[in-house]
Amino acid sequence: MLGLINRSIQRFLGDTYGTPLWQQVAEAASAPADGFEALLPYDDALTFALLDTAADRLGKPRDALLEDLGAFLVTLEPLRRLLRFGGVDYDDFLMSLDELPARARMALPEIDIPHLALAVAGAGQLTLTVQGRVPGWGLVMSGLLRAMADDYGALALIDLAPTDATDTACDRIMVELLDTSHAHGRQFELAQPVAT
Repeated sequence: MLGLINRSIQRFLGDTYGTPLWQQVAEAASAPADGFEALLPYDDALTFALLDTAADRLGKPRDALLEDLGAFLVTLEPLRRLLRFGGVDYDDFLMSLDELPARARMALPEIDIPHLALAVAGAGQLTLTVQGRVPGWGLVMSGLLRAMADDYGALALIDLAPTDATDTACDRIMVELLDTSHAHGRQFELAQPVAT
């Protein structure tokens, strides 16, 4: 797993639950004492150990932790900007999701994010298939989609469909878009503000 993923987990745990919790998790999972290099690869087992240890320490299911991680990622402005380039409203954003991996690789060619395929099931009903090399991406994407709905001010029901036990790296997320302008979304400008 790319170090950037592990650093995201570190930031999520530290910002959300405090530095002492992160330090306990890092020590128990035998994470490098000097942290993670963003562009270096790390063994997947280390990433899983971080997640399992954090879930255990928090008394929280790993699935819920992964969804919370997905929602947290939207609070990171560089990633939020990358996501918001997908469309002017939540519907446009959803329709551009299958382009997201290519956009991410333009910024970071080494990143190993899952393949995304969106299918329209009916008026306001969509299915996002998330197929990655490792399990858990569907949960992260569910949390991210919920947070992006809030970011755009949309009202949507988002459910992860039951997975096939034989294919744990493939998830289906069911999205029902109820109202694209339910609330005021967060401010977003295409051009970044210039520091003065």
